[in-house]
Amino acid sequence: MKKAPKKKVAKKKVAKKKVAKKKVAKKVTKKKVAKKKVAKKKVAKKKVAKKPPKKKPAKKAKPKVKRKPNPAFMAPMVPDAKLAVVVGDEAMPRTEITKKLWDYIKKHNLQDKVNRRMINSDWALKDLFGKSAVSMFEMNKLLQSHLKKA
Repeated sequence: MKKAPKKKVAKKKVAKKKVAKKKVAKKVTKKKVAKKKVAKKKVAKKKVAKKPPKKKPAKKAKPKVKRKPNPAFMAPMVPDAKLAVVVGDEAMPRTEITKKLWDYIKKHNLQDKVNRRMINSDWALKDLFGKSAVSMFEMNKLLQSHLKKA
């Protein structure tokens, strides 16, 4: 038995619809023209052996000059009677009077234990400052009224 030949089934060709592509109008843009940089010509340098850099001589240290004190501080001042009880009655510069006052404060242990900037007055300092406690900055201000130029 012979097999019957298979019939070829004709395939229908389906016509594909062609989609019309829309043409998009291209925007015309001006291209920026890059400025050409002119390359500088390199000049061939002669190769020279490099010398080690010159060492600068070390700066000589200036001898320390002692500061000159302000003449106003060195002017002799005469303490009044209240201040003379603490520092003495001879004329001396204001800086020396302040030093002697601090010596008196430290000798009699009058600096406050907690706040070291405060000075607790004893009978002589209370008479001098008029307060029972004075700050060290206020002390110098209050001294001024007890000094006269010699």
